[in-house]
Amino acid sequence: MTHDHRHDADYASRDAAIAINTYTTVLKRPQVPHEVFATYWRDVHGPLCSRVPGLGWYVQYHLDREQDAHLWPAQAGIEPFPDYVLDGGVEIGFADAADQATFNEASSILFSDEQNMFAATIAYALPHGSRTLVDRIVDPSPNGNDAFDRMHIHFGPGAKYPDAFAAFMTAFAETLAADPALLRVRLHLPEVYDNGDPAPPAPDVAHTVPPERERLAILDLTFATPLVRRRFFASDVFSDTVEAQKQHIGHVTAFAVSGMYTYVRDKTLTLAGLRGSRPAQLIERLGAVNQADEAVRHLMLTGRLD
Repeated sequence: MTHDHRHDADYASRDAAIAINTYTTVLKRPQVPHEVFATYWRDVHGPLCSRVPGLGWYVQYHLDREQDAHLWPAQAGIEPFPDYVLDGGVEIGFADAADQATFNEASSILFSDEQNMFAATIAYALPHGSRTLVDRIVDPSPNGNDAFDRMHIHFGPGAKYPDAFAAFMTAFAETLAADPALLRVRLHLPEVYDNGDPAPPAPDVAHTVPPERERLAILDLTFATPLVRRRFFASDVFSDTVEAQKQHIGHVTAFAVSGMYTYVRDKTLTLAGLRGSRPAQLIERLGAVNQADEAVRHLMLTGRLD
């Protein structure tokens, strides 16, 4: 466990290669125990997805249903999304449209696996990519081995001025990113979701949302610790945004991130993508450098020693 970050550094530019992406919300099947779901997603589905051609970026965010009661400050007039429970979020990204088309052409082998663990998945399209405003965390490819205070907050305009919603969320994210309490701020402003064109097209998995969740903004925030987070929410910087929040936001629900697992970065398999998340953690914990050797990587990818 580590808090490896630098307040005098910013690694946000390393995400610029992700030109196109999707943010997918996931809900597990109720009959599947959580530990079985999490293990399958990390170590079976994750490596399968990682190998689909065209993929440039693949990250799983596992969400914790037992959340901090103070994860996000409640504001009068801003309601939680009704009946909104999630078990995870996924970022899948591409360097360009050609790579995305390659992935889409081959992705049926991936989507047929979703029915084993997911009750519902909703892929929100980001054809112009997302924006990392600041990233002070050294590790470019986390595999669940840090102790940062991570969260995803989902916002919707409700009945409040949808045309001004995206502009406000951009300005709001910029305000947060300017404060040193925030180690990472990544903003997703996807296109309005169309229930008539459900995505992803995974069989026997639900892909529809209620009207209040057709238009979302997602803030991916990281603090060093919950104490730092609580102090920031009590600060003048945050308090000064409250009236504007009330004007532009109709719904908000926060989700605690229990683990961030990176399988593909810059079109290259990470150790988690190659071997599975938990095996990669074991290799790192034991310092098994032979397992990270290029000859072993070649063998695992091709089944050949040459």
